[in-house]
Amino acid sequence: MSKRALLLVALRRVAPEGDGYHAAYAEVRALQRADRARWEEVLLRPELDAWAADCLRGLALGEDVRLGGLGEFVRSGAGCPLVLECDGLRWAPVIDHVGPWRVDYGRPPAGPLTSAELGEWRARLAAAWAVLVRRHRLHAEAVAACVTTIVPLRAAPGGEAVSAAARRAYGAVAASLPDDPVLLALALVHEFLHVQLGALLDLVPLHRPNGAAVYHAPWRPDLRPVGALLQGTYAHLGVADFWRAEALAGVGRERAEREYERWRAHTLSAGETLLASGELTDYGLEFTAEVVRSVHGQGGE
Repeated sequence: MSKRALLLVALRRVAPEGDGYHAAYAEVRALQRADRARWEEVLLRPELDAWAADCLRGLALGEDVRLGGLGEFVRSGAGCPLVLECDGLRWAPVIDHVGPWRVDYGRPPAGPLTSAELGEWRARLAAAWAVLVRRHRLHAEAVAACVTTIVPLRAAPGGEAVSAAARRAYGAVAASLPDDPVLLALALVHEFLHVQLGALLDLVPLHRPNGAAVYHAPWRPDLRPVGALLQGTYAHLGVADFWRAEALAGVGRERAEREYERWRAHTLSAGETLLASGELTDYGLEFTAEVVRSVHGQGGE
């Protein structure tokens, strides 16, 4: 939250008068004094981080930016609130299908959703939440603590489920709605790990700035810069762990064992590539070595 507060202060210093930003900023400060809970709710909106960063970037480049958008964050709700509970673990995300500012997740957003569509999202998220709580408790606890927002996406043109996370939208996971609750639960785990690593990278540099060098990522046909490879490696550590737990639970064992072996091998290969790249910082080397050790530990090695 302190990061978002600093972003708003930085915008106040460079925003021109008369564009609506200064008045909206005064509303934010008034909320901080009068309604601390509401102030925190506004600042913790995942899309606020991305909006503020884009505004600062646009102003630096001399572009027209919609600085009055801050007032929309103050005055509008975030979408449809849910309360999901299973075996004593509660998760209260918001389905953000009408937000004042939509983050670019590289996929077309879905929405505004109808009442029937929101009902379908509630039902399928509840089913996915039960999968997480009952078979992936540690992942469920992390999701409950940190994922505040679900952003609906349209499925791929062929109907395949898609999911995404944005570096500047901590707390949000974007996804389409698969029929299988296991796949929706997996998307929550996978994308939250991207969000989690993004937050760590705000605090600790794990690699040098992306340069010309690119590397093989076992899960993609194209070569990837070091930062993207690190993101994929960490997220797929969670994917392998997810399928391992599914196999141990005896749920869809053949699929789970096949997926576990696939993602375990991919994660190990990518981790070793990172360690040999020469582009990780000391913190990054320590972090990636621990990822590799965790992969070996999954297999009982």
